[in-house]
Amino acid sequence: MENSCCSCLKPSATLQCGICKDSVCKKCAQFLGEDSFSFLEKVSEELSHNVYCPQCFDAKVVSALEAYNETMERAKNLAVYLKDQSKETRLMSRKAQPVQVLNCADREETLLRLAFLAANAGFNCLVDVDLTSKKIREGSYQTQSWSGTAVPVQVTGRRR
Repeated sequence: MENSCCSCLKPSATLQCGICKDSVCKKCAQFLGEDSFSFLEKVSEELSHNVYCPQCFDAKVVSALEAYNETMERAKNLAVYLKDQSKETRLMSRKAQPVQVLNCADREETLLRLAFLAANAGFNCLVDVDLTSKKIREGSYQTQSWSGTAVPVQVTGRRR
């Protein structure tokens, strides 16, 4: 019985849970994509697996996935001021260290990654955003690599 599913007890369990290492069938297994937590700087060991049994998924992964999605929604609604808009942001207090992202595919991803880092740290605005691109040539194929820096700040309702 060591190859039976830990959830439905069918003998056809071919997968293994990433956390508890129990056997689980394809019907009962919970799958998590590799890019589910791609914006986090460090993904914990529990969240880095692809296959989970229903018990481990409900106990450990669901709450982390909900928190990640909530942070992503806050990041999408973050106020962003570029470096050339410094007249509008000159009175905002810049106490936090600047955040930086490197090697992104496009401008929007770079901006979203910066916003995610700020939202994850509890800030609601990005100022002095500086985005740069670099051309990469591989033979006759050319792409761009984007990087950016920004200072996260906390602004009150009247300054927004």
